[in-house]
Amino acid sequence: MTPEELRALCLEFNGAEETFPFGPDTAVFKVGGKMFALSALDPGRLQVNLKCEPDRAVELRKAYPAIVPGWHMDKRHWNTVSLDGTLPDDLVRELVEDSYDLVVAKLPRREQLALDWPGVGRVP
Repeated sequence: MTPEELRALCLEFNGAEETFPFGPDTAVFKVGGKMFALSALDPGRLQVNLKCEPDRAVELRKAYPAIVPGWHMDKRHWNTVSLDGTLPDDLVRELVEDSYDLVVAKLPRREQLALDWPGVGRVP
């Protein structure tokens, strides 16, 4: 996956926006003002921090060397995913979507409805 593909993936979700609160080299992808992905978008060492359910985070770290506890993040809820070609693109897409869903699940219902989020009404 390239930096451009990661950016496009993160921005394809309803209400997703790209911001640069840490300077021009670090993209923060948000929904409802809350971060769901963070990446330097460096083609030489492309990584992305993604939110994850704690139990699943541990499972993923055991199964994939390219997934480690979130760098500079709450390691219980965030993973750093190295996009070095060892992970299937389908898995990366799933992880980004899961991160987005975890953030949207915590937004007020009216915001979830405005995003046309399919998870409205589910218990997070």
